[in-house]
Amino acid sequence: MSHLFPDTIETDRLRLERLSSETVDPLAYYRICDSDPAIDDVTRHTPWDPHETPNETLEFLENREDAWNESRSADYVIRPLDSQGEADEIAGTCGLGVDWAKRTGDLGIWLRERFWGQGYSGERADALVTLAFDRLDLEVVSVLVQADNERSLRACDRYVERLGGSRDCRLRNWWTMAVDEPADAIRYTITRASYDPGKRRSAVSLEASR
Repeated sequence: MSHLFPDTIETDRLRLERLSSETVDPLAYYRICDSDPAIDDVTRHTPWDPHETPNETLEFLENREDAWNESRSADYVIRPLDSQGEADEIAGTCGLGVDWAKRTGDLGIWLRERFWGQGYSGERADALVTLAFDRLDLEVVSVLVQADNERSLRACDRYVERLGGSRDCRLRNWWTMAVDEPADAIRYTITRASYDPGKRRSAVSLEASR
């Protein structure tokens, strides 16, 4: 197990736990990724389709475990804390991909529809940007959002600006999405020099105890 990434991160309302077959029941995760209400809406702006078999889910979890062990990506399952009335529920997953040569971390997240609109994306950003700059000593955090994903663009505009970053550019035909159509991406960045930790809206514990 990589010693670089904390197994658990806690914010005011969320617990982020390492995404693996040890922390997530693969069959329960399969049911979410296969047939959760509005899963088609959730995956419309992601590079993955709803999962078709439990084995696909297991292979995905094993892939993320490999990336963790090789210090390429810190992936977490998002769970609301007891205070939110939905303790231990899986709200979605998030991650920080790391390009060590470029000293850059790439943020990613998806949330189940019933957890939309609660500010969880920004709170998770507080946690992973803290991880990137305070623990991993990276120089840049970037976010890529599909150009027609208005909900995510609004969320990114808010938390990136709050933390001292900016919307940088539009990347034409950057992605081939799950529907096999090229899609433009909007790129945001937060640099270490511009980052303002005082603007975090949540406390962040990178070594939260279970």
